[in-house]
Amino acid sequence: MTDPPTPTGDESSWDAVFWDIGGVILELESVQSAHAAFVADVLERRELEMSVEAAVETWRTAVGEHFRERDGTEFRAAREAYAVGVEALVGERLPTDAWKPTFDDHVASSIRPVPGAVETIDTLADRDLHLGVISDVDDDAGNRMLERFGVRDRFDSITTSEAVGRTKPDPAIFETALETADVAPSRSLMIGDRYDHDVRGADAVGMRGVAFGADSGPAVSYRIESPRDVLEIVDTVDPDH
Repeated sequence: MTDPPTPTGDESSWDAVFWDIGGVILELESVQSAHAAFVADVLERRELEMSVEAAVETWRTAVGEHFRERDGTEFRAAREAYAVGVEALVGERLPTDAWKPTFDDHVASSIRPVPGAVETIDTLADRDLHLGVISDVDDDAGNRMLERFGVRDRFDSITTSEAVGRTKPDPAIFETALETADVAPSRSLMIGDRYDHDVRGADAVGMRGVAFGADSGPAVSYRIESPRDVLEIVDTVDPDH
Protein backbone atom coordinates (compact mmCIF):
# COMPACT_ATOMS: atom_id res chain seq x y z
CA MET A 1 0.00 0.00 0.00
CA THR A 2 1.22 3.51 -0.69
CA ASP A 3 -0.11 4.95 2.57
CA PRO A 4 0.70 3.56 6.04
CA PRO A 5 -2.39 2.17 7.75
CA THR A 6 -4.02 4.22 10.46
CA PRO A 7 -5.86 2.04 13.00
CA THR A 8 -9.52 2.85 13.31
CA GLY A 9 -10.95 -0.06 15.25
CA ASP A 10 -14.01 0.23 13.02
CA GLU A 11 -14.29 -2.27 10.20
CA SER A 12 -17.36 -0.48 8.79
CA SER A 13 -15.73 2.96 8.41
CA TRP A 14 -15.65 2.56 4.63
CA ASP A 15 -18.97 2.79 2.82
CA ALA A 16 -18.11 0.60 -0.18
CA VAL A 17 -15.56 -1.50 -2.00
CA PHE A 18 -15.93 -1.71 -5.78
CA TRP A 19 -14.11 -4.23 -7.96
CA ASP A 20 -13.15 -4.30 -11.60
CA ILE A 21 -13.52 -7.82 -13.06
CA GLY A 22 -10.83 -8.36 -15.69
CA GLY A 23 -7.37 -8.49 -14.12
CA VAL A 24 -8.72 -8.10 -10.57
CA ILE A 25 -11.26 -10.91 -10.11
CA LEU A 26 -10.68 -12.66 -13.43
CA GLU A 27 -7.19 -13.83 -14.37
CA LEU A 28 -6.60 -12.35 -17.82
CA GLU A 29 -4.22 -15.07 -18.97
CA SER A 30 -6.97 -17.63 -18.52
CA VAL A 31 -9.24 -15.59 -20.82
CA GLN A 32 -6.53 -15.42 -23.45
CA SER A 33 -6.13 -19.20 -23.21
CA ALA A 34 -9.90 -19.63 -23.66
CA HIS A 35 -9.88 -17.46 -26.76
CA ALA A 36 -6.92 -19.33 -28.24
CA ALA A 37 -8.65 -22.67 -27.62
CA PHE A 38 -11.81 -21.37 -29.27
CA VAL A 39 -9.89 -20.16 -32.32
CA ALA A 40 -8.19 -23.55 -32.62
CA ASP A 41 -11.63 -25.16 -32.43
CA VAL A 42 -12.90 -22.95 -35.26
CA LEU A 43 -9.89 -23.88 -37.41
CA GLU A 44 -10.51 -27.58 -36.91
CA ARG A 45 -14.27 -27.48 -37.44
CA ARG A 46 -14.07 -25.26 -40.51
CA GLU A 47 -10.97 -27.06 -41.85
CA LEU A 48 -9.17 -23.77 -42.39
CA GLU A 49 -5.61 -23.83 -43.74
CA MET A 50 -4.00 -21.55 -41.21
CA SER A 51 -1.73 -22.08 -38.23
CA VAL A 52 -3.21 -21.59 -34.79
CA GLU A 53 -0.72 -18.80 -34.14
CA ALA A 54 -1.72 -16.92 -37.28
CA ALA A 55 -5.40 -17.49 -36.58
CA VAL A 56 -5.12 -16.16 -33.02
CA GLU A 57 -3.33 -13.07 -34.34
CA THR A 58 -6.06 -12.57 -36.97
CA TRP A 59 -8.73 -12.92 -34.29
CA ARG A 60 -7.08 -10.53 -31.85
CA THR A 61 -6.41 -7.92 -34.53
CA ALA A 62 -10.03 -7.93 -35.70
CA VAL A 63 -11.37 -7.78 -32.13
CA GLY A 64 -8.96 -5.00 -31.20
CA GLU A 65 -9.77 -2.91 -34.25
CA HIS A 66 -13.48 -3.20 -33.49
CA PHE A 67 -12.97 -1.67 -30.07
CA ARG A 68 -10.52 0.98 -31.30
CA GLU A 69 -13.08 2.25 -33.80
CA ARG A 70 -15.54 3.26 -31.10
CA ASP A 71 -16.23 6.92 -30.37
CA GLY A 72 -14.42 7.85 -27.15
CA THR A 73 -15.93 5.98 -24.21
CA GLU A 74 -18.92 4.73 -26.20
CA PHE A 75 -19.79 1.15 -25.21
CA ARG A 76 -19.26 -1.59 -27.76
CA ALA A 77 -20.34 -5.10 -26.85
CA ALA A 78 -17.60 -7.71 -26.64
CA ARG A 79 -19.95 -10.27 -28.18
CA GLU A 80 -20.10 -8.12 -31.32
CA ALA A 81 -16.31 -7.86 -31.35
CA TYR A 82 -16.03 -11.64 -31.10
CA ALA A 83 -18.46 -12.02 -34.01
CA VAL A 84 -16.18 -9.74 -36.03
CA GLY A 85 -13.23 -11.92 -35.01
CA VAL A 86 -15.01 -15.05 -36.24
CA GLU A 87 -15.85 -13.33 -39.51
CA ALA A 88 -12.18 -12.44 -40.01
CA LEU A 89 -11.27 -16.11 -39.54
CA VAL A 90 -13.88 -17.80 -41.72
CA GLY A 91 -14.44 -15.08 -44.31
CA GLU A 92 -18.16 -14.63 -43.71
CA ARG A 93 -20.54 -13.46 -41.04
CA LEU A 94 -21.90 -16.42 -39.10
CA PRO A 95 -25.12 -16.46 -37.05
CA THR A 96 -24.47 -16.14 -33.35
CA ASP A 97 -25.72 -19.65 -32.56
CA ALA A 98 -23.15 -21.08 -34.97
CA TRP A 99 -20.20 -20.04 -32.80
CA LYS A 100 -21.19 -18.50 -29.44
CA PRO A 101 -22.20 -21.70 -27.57
CA THR A 102 -18.78 -23.16 -28.34
CA PHE A 103 -17.11 -19.89 -27.36
CA ASP A 104 -18.99 -19.82 -24.05
CA ASP A 105 -18.03 -23.43 -23.34
CA HIS A 106 -14.33 -22.66 -23.82
CA VAL A 107 -14.55 -19.61 -21.58
CA ALA A 108 -16.43 -21.48 -18.84
CA SER A 109 -13.91 -24.34 -18.83
CA SER A 110 -10.79 -22.15 -18.95
CA ILE A 111 -11.28 -19.02 -16.87
CA ARG A 112 -9.74 -18.81 -13.41
CA PRO A 113 -10.04 -16.24 -10.64
CA VAL A 114 -7.10 -14.15 -9.51
CA PRO A 115 -5.63 -15.91 -6.44
CA GLY A 116 -7.18 -14.53 -3.28
CA ALA A 117 -10.00 -12.65 -5.02
CA VAL A 118 -12.84 -15.06 -4.26
CA GLU A 119 -11.84 -15.48 -0.62
CA THR A 120 -11.54 -11.71 -0.16
CA ILE A 121 -14.94 -11.08 -1.75
CA ASP A 122 -16.49 -13.66 0.57
CA THR A 123 -14.90 -11.98 3.58
CA LEU A 124 -15.96 -8.47 2.57
CA ALA A 125 -19.52 -9.63 1.88
CA ASP A 126 -19.89 -10.25 5.60
CA ARG A 127 -18.77 -6.71 6.48
CA ASP A 128 -21.07 -3.74 7.02
CA LEU A 129 -20.33 -2.09 3.69
CA HIS A 130 -21.52 -2.07 0.09
CA LEU A 131 -19.75 -4.56 -2.17
CA GLY A 132 -19.98 -3.72 -5.84
CA VAL A 133 -18.58 -4.26 -9.32
CA ILE A 134 -17.70 -1.56 -11.86
CA SER A 135 -16.65 -3.21 -15.11
CA ASP A 136 -16.56 -2.70 -18.87
CA VAL A 137 -17.88 -6.22 -19.51
CA ASP A 138 -21.11 -7.15 -21.30
CA ASP A 139 -23.91 -7.77 -18.78
CA ASP A 140 -24.35 -11.46 -19.52
CA ALA A 141 -20.63 -12.21 -19.70
CA GLY A 142 -19.91 -10.47 -16.41
CA ASN A 143 -22.67 -12.30 -14.61
CA ARG A 144 -21.56 -15.66 -15.99
CA MET A 145 -17.98 -15.09 -14.87
CA LEU A 146 -19.01 -14.13 -11.35
CA GLU A 147 -21.40 -17.08 -11.17
CA ARG A 148 -18.64 -19.38 -12.38
CA PHE A 149 -16.49 -18.24 -9.44
CA GLY A 150 -19.39 -18.54 -7.00
CA VAL A 151 -19.46 -14.86 -6.01
CA ARG A 152 -22.28 -13.36 -8.08
CA ASP A 153 -24.67 -13.27 -5.13
CA ARG A 154 -22.01 -11.77 -2.84
CA PHE A 155 -22.22 -8.41 -4.60
CA ASP A 156 -24.80 -5.79 -3.67
CA SER A 157 -24.56 -4.11 -7.08
CA ILE A 158 -23.04 -4.76 -10.50
CA THR A 159 -22.54 -1.75 -12.76
CA THR A 160 -21.47 -2.54 -16.31
CA SER A 161 -20.62 -0.40 -19.29
CA GLU A 162 -23.40 -2.09 -21.22
CA ALA A 163 -25.97 -0.86 -18.69
CA VAL A 164 -24.55 2.68 -18.61
CA GLY A 165 -23.59 2.93 -22.29
CA ARG A 166 -20.11 4.23 -21.46
CA THR A 167 -16.79 2.63 -20.60
CA LYS A 168 -14.26 3.64 -17.99
CA PRO A 169 -12.84 6.20 -17.36
CA ASP A 170 -16.08 8.00 -18.24
CA PRO A 171 -17.44 9.52 -14.99
CA ALA A 172 -20.92 8.20 -15.83
CA ILE A 173 -20.11 4.59 -14.95
CA PHE A 174 -18.57 5.48 -11.58
CA GLU A 175 -21.33 7.95 -10.75
CA THR A 176 -24.00 5.39 -11.63
CA ALA A 177 -22.39 2.85 -9.31
CA LEU A 178 -22.17 5.37 -6.47
CA GLU A 179 -25.78 6.44 -6.93
CA THR A 180 -26.95 2.83 -6.99
CA ALA A 181 -25.05 2.08 -3.80
CA ASP A 182 -25.98 5.44 -2.21
CA VAL A 183 -22.48 5.86 -0.80
CA ALA A 184 -20.01 8.72 -0.46
CA PRO A 185 -17.23 8.71 -3.09
CA SER A 186 -14.54 9.62 -0.55
CA ARG A 187 -15.48 6.61 1.57
CA SER A 188 -15.46 4.21 -1.38
CA LEU A 189 -12.57 2.12 -2.68
CA MET A 190 -12.17 1.16 -6.35
CA ILE A 191 -9.83 -1.77 -7.07
CA GLY A 192 -8.48 -1.74 -10.62
CA ASP A 193 -5.61 -3.04 -12.73
CA ARG A 194 -5.49 -0.13 -15.21
CA TYR A 195 -4.33 3.28 -14.10
CA ASP A 196 -6.06 5.54 -16.64
CA HIS A 197 -9.33 3.62 -16.73
CA ASP A 198 -9.87 2.29 -13.22
CA VAL A 199 -7.72 4.28 -10.83
CA ARG A 200 -7.65 7.75 -12.36
CA GLY A 201 -11.27 7.39 -13.48
CA ALA A 202 -12.35 6.63 -9.92
CA ASP A 203 -10.21 9.43 -8.50
CA ALA A 204 -11.84 11.93 -10.85
CA VAL A 205 -15.21 11.42 -9.13
CA GLY A 206 -13.72 11.48 -5.63
CA MET A 207 -13.27 7.75 -4.99
CA ARG A 208 -10.10 6.22 -3.55
CA GLY A 209 -8.17 4.28 -6.19
CA VAL A 210 -6.61 0.95 -5.22
CA ALA A 211 -4.01 -0.12 -7.78
CA PHE A 212 -3.62 -3.86 -8.31
CA GLY A 213 -0.99 -4.18 -11.01
CA ALA A 214 -1.87 -0.72 -12.35
CA ASP A 215 0.81 1.88 -13.02
CA SER A 216 1.74 4.31 -10.27
CA GLY A 217 0.49 7.88 -10.39
CA PRO A 218 -1.07 10.65 -8.30
CA ALA A 219 -4.51 9.04 -8.46
CA VAL A 220 -3.32 5.94 -6.58
CA SER A 221 -4.47 6.14 -2.97
CA TYR A 222 -3.32 2.61 -2.17
CA ARG A 223 -1.36 -0.12 -3.89
CA ILE A 224 -1.91 -3.81 -3.21
CA GLU A 225 0.05 -6.89 -4.27
CA SER A 226 -2.84 -9.31 -3.72
CA PRO A 227 -6.62 -8.87 -3.53
CA ARG A 228 -6.32 -10.00 0.08
CA ASP A 229 -4.45 -6.79 0.90
CA VAL A 230 -7.63 -4.75 0.55
CA LEU A 231 -8.79 -6.24 3.85
CA GLU A 232 -5.99 -4.39 5.62
CA ILE A 233 -7.19 -1.12 4.13
CA VAL A 234 -10.80 -1.77 5.12
CA ASP A 235 -9.86 -2.88 8.63
CA THR A 236 -7.14 -0.39 9.55
CA VAL A 237 -7.29 2.74 7.38
CA ASP A 238 -9.50 5.69 8.30
CA PRO A 239 -11.05 7.08 5.07
CA ASP A 240 -11.08 10.53 6.65
CA HIS A 241 -7.34 10.41 7.36
